[in-house]
Amino acid sequence: MPVLKSLLDTSSQAYASNRAAQLAALDQLDEQLAKAVAGGGERYAQRHRERGKLPVRERLELLLDPDSPFLELSALAAWGTEFTVGASVLTGIGVVSGVECVVIGHDPTVRGGAMNPFSLRKTLRALEIARTNRLPVINLVESGGADLPTQADLFVPAGRIFHELTELSSLAIPTVALVFGNSTAGGAYVPGMCDYAVLVDRRAKVFLGGPPLVKMATGEESDDESLGGAEMHSRVSGLSDYFAADERDAIRLGRAIMARTNWRKLGPAPAPDPEPPRYDPDEILGLVPPDPKVPFDPREVLARTVDGSDFDEYKPLYGTSLVTGWASVHGYPVGVLANHRGVLFSEEAKKATEFILLANQTDTPLVFLQNTTGYMVGKDYEQGGIVKDGAKMINAVTNSAVPHLTINMASSFGAGNYGMSGRAFDPRLMFAWPGAKLAVMGAAQLAGVMSIVGRASATAQGRPFDEDADRARTAAIEAQIEAESHAFFVTARLYDDGIVDPRDTRTVLGMSLSAVHSQRVAGRRGFGVFRM
Repeated sequence: MPVLKSLLDTSSQAYASNRAAQLAALDQLDEQLAKAVAGGGERYAQRHRERGKLPVRERLELLLDPDSPFLELSALAAWGTEFTVGASVLTGIGVVSGVECVVIGHDPTVRGGAMNPFSLRKTLRALEIARTNRLPVINLVESGGADLPTQADLFVPAGRIFHELTELSSLAIPTVALVFGNSTAGGAYVPGMCDYAVLVDRRAKVFLGGPPLVKMATGEESDDESLGGAEMHSRVSGLSDYFAADERDAIRLGRAIMARTNWRKLGPAPAPDPEPPRYDPDEILGLVPPDPKVPFDPREVLARTVDGSDFDEYKPLYGTSLVTGWASVHGYPVGVLANHRGVLFSEEAKKATEFILLANQTDTPLVFLQNTTGYMVGKDYEQGGIVKDGAKMINAVTNSAVPHLTINMASSFGAGNYGMSGRAFDPRLMFAWPGAKLAVMGAAQLAGVMSIVGRASATAQGRPFDEDADRARTAAIEAQIEAESHAFFVTARLYDDGIVDPRDTRTVLGMSLSAVHSQRVAGRRGFGVFRM
């Protein structure tokens, strides 16, 4: 493959300014990640330890293979809401006994691990990732069940957890529950519906109704142990498959279970000994301007991301606002679609459509690097068929069967988000950089459109247009859209799977590609390549 040649001037003022802005954004990200790690705070963490229990992240550390990576998902879920950052649950992809797994761990320091609407979304997304990528699931269970004040937003959709667990089992994807504490009411069905259940002595409490509810419902006197303790479930009910002496023993048993699954990936293995990029990934920080309206060349990102900085560009002279081509990341072949100058014209849409069809012909996963303001508007472009051409691209993205991985580098506006495989188009995994924006359009453009519509309405009704009110309204709309398009706001609502340091892009893509290759990697069949 041709080797990319970087033209980045690391001694320039622009580079220094860009780098400073990106580092400031990363500082803000680290501050919020620290809140997620803290969970319910030092007071509740200390009380948890005094009860002889490990924090959820220590449980995770013991579960994972030593020195193996962990790709945390949706770390800032619930940011900016009434709920704790992280949404009282830890999810991600890690390696257990040599097997890549999705791990879902309740954080009992946050309201006893109770599930709120955001922790539900986060859990369901983790289970979806497990199903689509054929990844075993390990649940680290300690939860008081639903956050009752928000039950109206939980009860109906929470049933999907049971659906996902049983569907995973039907697909022969192993599911394991390690129960460290409460697993009550609907939560009792998590160990009940997993293939394997490990309960910790004197800690696990698995029952549909605890002693107070049983007393109210039936008048029966009972206690936690006889009603739902680990020994009872191991000796009497049979719900427990393994009786653990303590938390570390439960984790040991969980690792042993995974080691015995005889798990095999279905996708092709990566090429051995891939070459690192020829340019330092740290330089990516100086590439990206803080203003999303200022374009940058994605080839410079690729030169610091793909194996050996080798990139075989497809149609380099046609549709130049979209860079397409072939590369490898950590030994996995990929096709790349990366926005260059933001706007998608008809040529870019047709180029993308052909390229996606070619990737499906060769069973090659696709990486979408978003930095788009959307499809071009205007009389000439409408008459030239931009709607039809954009529809072709969106059709190709929709019906592409190879894995898609998407990263929003700077901006993802309008239907460009759809054409570049945004959340609605089911990428296997999707991440964003900390300065990225996502909205129907830019804040100034949206506010300007509203102003024009208001002015036209006033003219049509024959009334004077209030300029002062318009300026105030415009400022308010711009502030609203700026806030709602912010990367933290977007990721809090699980419109992506997390915010990543741009310098870690290669690592995150490599871990994601490894995960998606647990499933078969095969393109769409039944139609050939349509020459546009």
